[in-house]
Amino acid sequence: MLASSFVVLSLVFSGLASPAELSKRDGAPVVTKCSTSNVVALTFDDGPYIYMKEVVDTLKAAGGKGTFFVNGKNYGCIYDPENVERIKYAYDNGFQIASHTWSHKDLSTLSWDEIASEMEKTEDAIERITGAKTGFTRPPFGSYNDQVLQVAASRSQEIVTWDFDSGDSVGTSPEEQKQLYVNAVSSHPDGILSLQHEVYESSARDVLPYAIQQLQDSGYRLVTLAECLGKDPYLSQGTTKDKDDSWQC
Repeated sequence: MLASSFVVLSLVFSGLASPAELSKRDGAPVVTKCSTSNVVALTFDDGPYIYMKEVVDTLKAAGGKGTFFVNGKNYGCIYDPENVERIKYAYDNGFQIASHTWSHKDLSTLSWDEIASEMEKTEDAIERITGAKTGFTRPPFGSYNDQVLQVAASRSQEIVTWDFDSGDSVGTSPEEQKQLYVNAVSSHPDGILSLQHEVYESSARDVLPYAIQQLQDSGYRLVTLAECLGKDPYLSQGTTKDKDDSWQC
């Protein structure tokens, strides 16, 4: 530890590395919970998929918003016209779009270049479609190691996990998922950062309306990830790009 500290200080004072560069080398921050009180950030992984618009409409009708962590190539290609339309619809309605990497691989098993590619291709796709550059990445399976954090830091990304898992991706029944929400609100934590998936019909059409009612009846506001953290949702926001031959998986 002392030797490591000496190397770090030596690099700074020798001018070989700035404090910002060393911070990126140390790794990206990991978000595991909300920092704003009395809010719930409902987040949906693995899309864009056929239930995305429905999730948006259900939350919007309840006066809430959410966040979609999208893949580039998982349930179809992100550049498919219907998926481009779905992402634009969510974004235009004030929902946050963030990265779930390109092909849903376990990043902790990949090389530096492979991790960077998984991140870069999805970030680029989101920016092309929405004009916004995301600053948040959720690693598939919530799996990361020091190298993943270092690559994320080099890309100005924050790594996001969760503190409430609906269990929909591991076969938990809709009734059991509903009970998990009941259990969560009964202890009334200061905030909830959830994990669910937009690719399951039962999650979108059965569990989500029930969860919204339980959460709102307990006084929670349904917000985006960025709102629950008190941060900007994007590194930058601009105009969408015109579709060209590079828009493919």
